[in-house]
Amino acid sequence: MIVSLIIGAEIAFWVVLAAGLAVRYALRRPRAGGLLLLCVPLIDLVLLTATALDLRGGAEPQWSHTLAVLYLGFTVGYGHYLIHWADGWAAHRWAGAPRPAKPPRYGWARARHEWRLWRLTLVGMGVSLVVAQLMIWLIDRPGAADTLRGSQLAALRILGVHGIIALSYTVWRKKEPAPAGPPPQRPVAAR
Repeated sequence: MIVSLIIGAEIAFWVVLAAGLAVRYALRRPRAGGLLLLCVPLIDLVLLTATALDLRGGAEPQWSHTLAVLYLGFTVGYGHYLIHWADGWAAHRWAGAPRPAKPPRYGWARARHEWRLWRLTLVGMGVSLVVAQLMIWLIDRPGAADTLRGSQLAALRILGVHGIIALSYTVWRKKEPAPAGPPPQRPVAAR
């Protein structure tokens, strides 16, 4: 049941996002589109409530509950970023706005970008940790909390791996390629 809810929540996220952007730009109703976009967090609230009710109703915590907790953290951490990204492309496509800038690819700018993404992961995984802990307290059954503690460990692993990735972009910064120009001339050897 929970896996179906997670899949449904993911589909609903993109459907509500697309509907909000279509109303905002294609139908030229920015306020109505904005109201639709404000409904996106309600999807997370429905998933959280369903997961908590499932556990409170006596269900044994499974990997699907772990997935729900991590998915919820991801959508809280990255939701605004994804909506902003999609809004930029919709404005470009339908409203004549300039093309959104791509993330930087080289040097310190790329490293700063990776650390900004890591902060989003920090927020998301922090939410996952808190939600998992609240659910552990909610079910209050010995032994049933092990799966949810596993989700906390998974959240910490995700945060650590992403931190290593961001650190690698800081330590081994990719250099920008030299501008393409005419090929260098070789001096002609005298005979």
